[in-house]
Amino acid sequence: MTEFEDIEKLIEKYIDRLLDESTPEHPIWNQEIIRKGISSDWNYIDGCMITAVLSLYEFEKDNKYLDFADSYLGWYISEEGDIRTYDPEEKNLDNISMGRNLFPLYEYTGKEKYRKAMDLVRHQIDIQPRTESGSFWHKLIYPNQIWLDGLYMAEPFYISYETKFRGMSGVRDVFKQFTNVEKFLKDPKTGLYYHGYDETRSMYWADPVSGCSSNFWLRAIGWMAAALVDTISLMSETMYFEMRKLENMYKSLIDAILPWQDESGMFWQIVNFPGEEGNYLETSGSALIAYSIAKAVRLGILSDLYIDCAIRIFKGICRNYLSFGKDENGNEVPELGGICLVAGLGGKTRRDGSRKYYYSEPVVSNDAKGVGPFLLAYIELKRAGALKCGEANGLYDIRI
Repeated sequence: MTEFEDIEKLIEKYIDRLLDESTPEHPIWNQEIIRKGISSDWNYIDGCMITAVLSLYEFEKDNKYLDFADSYLGWYISEEGDIRTYDPEEKNLDNISMGRNLFPLYEYTGKEKYRKAMDLVRHQIDIQPRTESGSFWHKLIYPNQIWLDGLYMAEPFYISYETKFRGMSGVRDVFKQFTNVEKFLKDPKTGLYYHGYDETRSMYWADPVSGCSSNFWLRAIGWMAAALVDTISLMSETMYFEMRKLENMYKSLIDAILPWQDESGMFWQIVNFPGEEGNYLETSGSALIAYSIAKAVRLGILSDLYIDCAIRIFKGICRNYLSFGKDENGNEVPELGGICLVAGLGGKTRRDGSRKYYYSEPVVSNDAKGVGPFLLAYIELKRAGALKCGEANGLYDIRI
């Protein structure tokens, strides 16, 4: 354990390591493909990291970030706008998420291939199957199912495209994706949201009455919180009613989850069972909540008083999980731990949505599902001026 006077220098060193040691085929932040021993493909995990890198560029205007993101996505995309390893016919909402990065890259570089690639990703929305209520299936292989994750994966891209290129023709469909989730997945007692919903109520993990899965998984709630704030930030003021509705959904969600905040500042893998055997303080979901709160304060969705909640979460992550590991040469390198590798419902393995299941998934370090949100929270706190030496929040005087 090492004490640092300047946590910002440690994080900047961490960012440099992530970028210096990653290529499109072999990023060091994608633990799923590393464990499988395969090359990476077009996926939402890498998308999380590139979103963070582009946010770093937007805030700091350091060309190393833009150059990295351009090189990384550019490797996938041909001059004709075809995307290596991406097939819209797979009908997987996760695959839309990387597409959100095409908008800033097109804006910053002017490369037409990014504009053409947007059209290809947008095509998937046209062919994505839907429930009878109008929500996207999370994946073709998960028929009639809505997962909270899908809001983050699809809606920021969808609303960006509709606003920029289609005269806002699909923005009310975006709005409906959120209101359906509120209608079907929100628990009326706690105000929290279940991970998934099966409209047919035929899956073994679905409640036969509500159709919902049985637990409140932190990262799924974090995806939803980030999706709400990101989508609101992209909406036109002409959608006054819809914006106010989504803002109220977001504020209600945050007010529902904050009572479950641990004294460390973080949240638990299963939100409402703190301290239960097997449960743990989880990085990715905590970081998503911190990011969403800090951004919501900046946008005026939440009052300034909420920024302290984001600071507490960020400090908790740093204290618990930002540390030093060893590289292959025995050198000390910064790493971020406490990240749930993956969690889902159904599939080839019997993922039944029980607490025991969520506790059983691997916990890893340096995976972009946690690193990306952590860096997004870091950037938002820097925007807020919350990472200055001598401030009362004491971010620099911590033990990690």
